[in-house]
Amino acid sequence: MNIPYTKMQGAANDFIVIDNRQLKLTHAQLSALAIQTCQHKFSIGADAVMAVDYPEGTADFRMRFYNADGTEAEMCGNGARCIARYAYENQIAGEAMTIETVAGDVPAWRLAQKEYKVMLNPPTVTRFNQVFPGTEVTTLDYVELGDPGIPHAVVRYPGLADIPLSELTDVAKAIRHWEVFPKGANVNFYDEEANGDLVVRTFERGVEDFTFACGTGSGATAFAVSHHQGKAAANVVLHVLGGELTVVVDHNDLELIGDAIMVSEGLILDENLHL
Repeated sequence: MNIPYTKMQGAANDFIVIDNRQLKLTHAQLSALAIQTCQHKFSIGADAVMAVDYPEGTADFRMRFYNADGTEAEMCGNGARCIARYAYENQIAGEAMTIETVAGDVPAWRLAQKEYKVMLNPPTVTRFNQVFPGTEVTTLDYVELGDPGIPHAVVRYPGLADIPLSELTDVAKAIRHWEVFPKGANVNFYDEEANGDLVVRTFERGVEDFTFACGTGSGATAFAVSHHQGKAAANVVLHVLGGELTVVVDHNDLELIGDAIMVSEGLILDENLHL
């Protein structure tokens, strides 16, 4: 089977994007496609596979998102920006659109050729200052975005920009699998710079490693930090490994702004691919 695809990245969070409206791949087939094609060196390589599908409601299209381990995720902020550009470039939607996701409908807007904005799913579960036992991390915040919620742990970690990720891996895994999180959690470490910007490093479930960026993680972090600062509204700039993201916080409304880059287009010809 030859499958047309577009490789995209947003803040170096990279995706294989396909149009499933005609392919009609099932959940099991999309899961298998992600597991096989996301493997670097063995196939194309990416953090995830995203599929455009027909919506079940009134949105312009449905976004189906599969992590590299084959699990289906509720939503992805960087992915939503990229699939919004894919939809615009392929005449699936206009400059303003609505994306249907597992976590709820996501409005998106084209701001410039390579810059898009999405409205993240709002916080639905928040637990601040959770006591975490047994590591150098003593407290953390828990934020779910959307319904069903995308689970995020938010952890302040002084000096983060100068700390090798290898030194954070063990504590990240411990928090990611903490038994009080029924679905596990993405783990977002952050530190605040003198100018108020945030440095963020995210360990993502599904990828099971640190990634260059996490859009929903950036939104959850900006929301938690704004809460602790007593700010109902704020423009938060976040420096992630893959570049820079902006989250506009207005009470429970979270807008994520960043790049959406086309990398390549072609056919998946993987001779070892079995769906």
